[in-house]
Amino acid sequence: MIVDDAEIAVINRQYLDRNGPTNVISFAMREGDCSGIHPELLGDVVISAETARREAEAAGMAVAERITELLVHGVLHLFGYDHETPTADAAAMEAKSMELLAMLAALSDGDQGPGD
Repeated sequence: MIVDDAEIAVINRQYLDRNGPTNVISFAMREGDCSGIHPELLGDVVISAETARREAEAAGMAVAERITELLVHGVLHLFGYDHETPTADAAAMEAKSMELLAMLAALSDGDQGPGD
């Protein structure tokens, strides 16, 4: 979902007990009591378009590029990557993020990758 700052702030407070907007929140469907209902679904990623726009402007990049980065980041959380806990490996998450973003950039440039 792509939402505004007000909506992601409500989600952030309701589900994570954190105040204010954030750029991306992921909700894994492969965890918890109901994880077996649809095991083929990873979960949901919620992105604030307003926060993404501000971050893109601050970094001198296109908003679409920032939203893509946030989507990749959110999906990596769904696959179990973490950067916030004491046991997290932020470097591994960053490396995987860069690898996936490079693959997406190559695809958008017309390179179909291995096996074209």
